[in-house]
Amino acid sequence: MEPNLARYIWNHTSRQQLWILLFVALSMIPYYLAFDLPKQIVNGPIQGDGFTKAGDTQLFMHLTLDIPFWGNVELFPGLPLERLPSLMALSLTFLMLVIINGLFKFYINTYKGRLGERLLRRIRFELIDRILRFPPNYFKRIKAGEIASMVKDEVEPLGGFTADAFVQPALLGGQALTALIFIFMQHFWLGFVAFAMAIVQVGIIPRMRRRLIELGRERQISARQLAGRVTEIVDGIGTVHAFDTSNFERADIASRLGYIFRIRYDIYQWKFMVKFLNNFLAQVTPFLFYVIGGYLTIVGKLDVGQLVAVINAYKELPGPLKELIDWDLARQDVQVKYEQVVEQFEADQLLDAEIQALEPSSTGPMNHPLSTNNLMVEDDNGARVLEHVSIKISPGETVAIIGTAASGADALAEALGRITRPTGGKVSAGDDDIFMLPEAITGRRISYAAPDAYLFFGSLKDNLLYGLKHAPTATVSYKGAAADKRRWDILEAKRSGNADFDLNSNWIDIAATRAQDMDGLFEAMREVLEVVDLSEDVLQLALHSTIDVDSDPTLAAHIVQLRRRLREELDRRNLNSLVIPFEEDRYNTEAMVGENLFFGMMSSDSAIQAIAKTAYFRNMMEESGLGEALFRMGMAIAENTIELFKDLPLDHPFFERLTYMTPEEIPAYQQRLQRLTGQSMRSVGDEDRIALIRLSFFYVEPRHRFGLLDEALMSKIIEVRHQFHDHLPNALRGYIERYDPSAYLSSGNLIENIIFGKVNHRFSDAAKQLREIGSSLMRAQPGLYQALLALGLEYNIGAAGRRLSHSQRLKLSFARALIRKSDYYIFNRPLSGLDHHLQDRIVEASLAFLAKDGDTPAVVWVLSNTPLAKHFERVIAFNDRTVAEDGSYETIVENGSVYKQLIA
Repeated sequence: MEPNLARYIWNHTSRQQLWILLFVALSMIPYYLAFDLPKQIVNGPIQGDGFTKAGDTQLFMHLTLDIPFWGNVELFPGLPLERLPSLMALSLTFLMLVIINGLFKFYINTYKGRLGERLLRRIRFELIDRILRFPPNYFKRIKAGEIASMVKDEVEPLGGFTADAFVQPALLGGQALTALIFIFMQHFWLGFVAFAMAIVQVGIIPRMRRRLIELGRERQISARQLAGRVTEIVDGIGTVHAFDTSNFERADIASRLGYIFRIRYDIYQWKFMVKFLNNFLAQVTPFLFYVIGGYLTIVGKLDVGQLVAVINAYKELPGPLKELIDWDLARQDVQVKYEQVVEQFEADQLLDAEIQALEPSSTGPMNHPLSTNNLMVEDDNGARVLEHVSIKISPGETVAIIGTAASGADALAEALGRITRPTGGKVSAGDDDIFMLPEAITGRRISYAAPDAYLFFGSLKDNLLYGLKHAPTATVSYKGAAADKRRWDILEAKRSGNADFDLNSNWIDIAATRAQDMDGLFEAMREVLEVVDLSEDVLQLALHSTIDVDSDPTLAAHIVQLRRRLREELDRRNLNSLVIPFEEDRYNTEAMVGENLFFGMMSSDSAIQAIAKTAYFRNMMEESGLGEALFRMGMAIAENTIELFKDLPLDHPFFERLTYMTPEEIPAYQQRLQRLTGQSMRSVGDEDRIALIRLSFFYVEPRHRFGLLDEALMSKIIEVRHQFHDHLPNALRGYIERYDPSAYLSSGNLIENIIFGKVNHRFSDAAKQLREIGSSLMRAQPGLYQALLALGLEYNIGAAGRRLSHSQRLKLSFARALIRKSDYYIFNRPLSGLDHHLQDRIVEASLAFLAKDGDTPAVVWVLSNTPLAKHFERVIAFNDRTVAEDGSYETIVENGSVYKQLIA
C-alpha cells in the first residue's frame, strides 16, 4: 500500500480535488465583496457620505477594471440612486452575497463529504481485500478484534480528512488571506497587527499540539489492544468459566481501562490548555484593534466605516486560522494512523490479486496427479513439522493417512489443501505449483475439511452451501426505482474502487454439485445430511422451531394432520399411554396446574402474571373457591421446597430441577410464610396472593410428589376452566390460545403441536419411542419431510456455529466439503471427537457417496481412528514428521510397524 497518505489521496482523487479547488477559488470573489460592503453601507447611506443634500445620488454597481498599460475600463456605468434606495440596494446586495457564499459552502462541503466517504469506502475495501489475500499463517499472529477495530474505527478519520486534505488549506488559507489583505487595504498598521498575531497563533499552537498527537497514538494502540482482548474473552468464555478466571479477566480489563483513562485525561488537560491559549490570542487582537483603531479614528486617520470593516473582517480571521491549525493537527494524526494501518496490513507472501480473480464459468477437471516433492513445512517458531516428503496422489485414488498428532500427517493435509505454505519443496498439480494456480481452480477442484473449519453466522443452509458461492451464476433483473438504485450502486462502487458484484444475484453454483437444478440441489443437501448423520438433527431443529401460520398455512395443516396420524399409530401399536393428550373435560396429570386451568398456550412468559392481576381472574377465584385451594397449595409448595432446599448451597445441582423458584427467592418465601401463616387468601395483599397462587400453577403431581392434588381438586380445576373460557373478556383473549385438536397452535413449536399433550414420564423411554415413531411418519410423507428439512436448514447456528453441539459442527463442516463436486478431497481428521462406530459409518457412507454415478474423485483422508484405513485402497503411515510406510491396506496391516503401534 502507498505509505504516504497525501500521495494516496491525490492518486485516487486528483480530478475531484482540482474541481473543488476551482470552486474554492471562485468562492473567494463573493467572499471578498462581502467584506467591503459593510464599509460602503456605513460610510455611504448611513453616514451620508455623498448625500450632502436632498436629491443627491450615488452610482450603484459602478464596475470598472484597471488594466496595466491599458487604463481604466468601465464594465458597467452603474445606476444613480438616492440615499434610501441606495441603502436598500446595498443591503440587499449584502444579503445576496451572504446567500451566494452559503451556497458555495453548501456545494463545497457536500462535495467534500461525498469525496471523503468514497475514499473511506475505497480504503476499507482495500483492507478487506488484503485480508482475503493474507497468507493463512499470518492469521496466527494477529487478533481478529484488533484487525476489525482498524478496519471499522481507525480508518474512520481518514474519510473526513480526505475531503480536507487539499481543499481545506486552500479554502481556509484563502479566507484568512482574503481577510488579511482587506485589513491591510484599510490600514497598514492594523493589518500588520492582525498578521503578527496570526503568525504567533500558527507558530505556537501546532507545536503545543504535537503532544496531543503522541497521546492520541498511545490511545489508539491501547484501544485496539482492548478490542482484541475483549474478542479473546468472548471467544474463550467457556474456558474462563471452566477455570474460574473471570476475576482475573476483570482485573486485566480494569488495568487496561485505567491506562486508557490516564491517557485520555492527559489529552483533555493538554487539549483545553491549548484551547485556552488559542482563544486568548484570538481575543487579544480585537483588544488591539479597539485601542489602536479607536485612537486612529479619534485623531482622524481612520474613518468609522473602515474601523467597522476591519473589525468585521477580523471576525472572519480567527475561525479559518483555528480550523487551519486543527487541519494541520488532523493531518499529522491521520498520517500516523494511516501509517500504523499500512504497517499492520503489510504481509510477506501476499496472494496475487489475479489468483482470486472472479471466474463465473466452471473450471475444467483437475486430471493431473497431486504430488509433493521434497516438501518441508515449519511452524511459526521455525520448528520442522514436515520433512522431505515426496508422494504422489493419482486421480481416483483413495488414500488413508495414519499417524500421531505430531507425526506430520496433519501438516501434509494442510499443505495439500493450501492451508499452509511450504517452507521448502513443492506441492504440484501435474507440473503446476498449486499455490500459483488461481483459486477458481484449486478452490473448486480441491475440497478441504478439518475439525477447526469455521462456521459463519447465519443459517445452517447458508453454511452448508457456502463452498458453492464462487461467482454470480444468474443476475437479477431490476425494474423502475430498483434499476435506478442498482445503476447508482454500480457507479459508486466503481468510483470507490470497489467490486460491483451484485450480492442479490444467485451465487450458488449448482453445477459444482451433483444436482441439475434447485430441486436437485435440495435433494443433494438431503442426501449429504444423511451421509454425515445430520438429517435427524436438522429435523429436530425444525421440530423445535415455530412458524407463522399465515405465511405457511400448508405446513401448519400438515402438522395438524400428522398429529392425528401419530395418535392413530400409537393406538395401532397399543402405545397410546405414551402421551396424555389435552382433552377439554379431562385433567392432564402430566401438565402443570396452570396449564390445566387455562387450557391453552400463553402468548408470552408474562401472560399468566398479567391475567392473575385482573379483576376478572380474582373474582372468579374467589367466587369458585378455587383461589383459596390454590393459595393453600402454594403455601404447601413453598413450605416443602424451603424444607428441602434451605440448607443447600446456591450452586447445588438440585436447584437445576427447581423450575418454579430460584435459589435467591427462597429467603423471600421464608419471610412470606412467617407473615402469612394462618391467614386466608382474602386477608393478604395482592402481591403475596399472586406469588403463592403462581407457585401452584407450576405444580405437577407425578413430578413433585407433595401429595397436594386429589380428584376433587382436579375436578374443580376443570369446572373453573369452563367458566373461565365461557366468560373470558375480549381484552384477555389475546393472552391465551386455547387448545383445539383440529387447529394449529401458533404459540407452540412444531413438536408441541404434533404431540398435543404431555409425554407420560412413567415410561422412561417414552420420548425415544415417540421420536422414532414420529420420524418414521414424517419420512413416509416426502412433502412434509422436505418442508421440515427446509425449515431446519433455516435454523440460525449463531456466531461460529455456537448454537450447535460440537458433533453437529463437525458434521456440518464436513458436509460443506462433501456436497461439492471436486476432483480431490482432502480430509484432515474432520470427524475427530465423534464416536468410533459413528466415524466408521460416516467414512463408509462418504466414500460410497463420492463414488456414486461413476464419479472417481481422489480422497486423501487423515484418520483419527486408525482401523478405518480398511476402507481405503492405499495407506500412508507417518512417523517423526515424514513418510514411514506407504502401500496397500493389506501390506500395511501385515508388515507396517506404525499401524500396529497406533492400534495397540
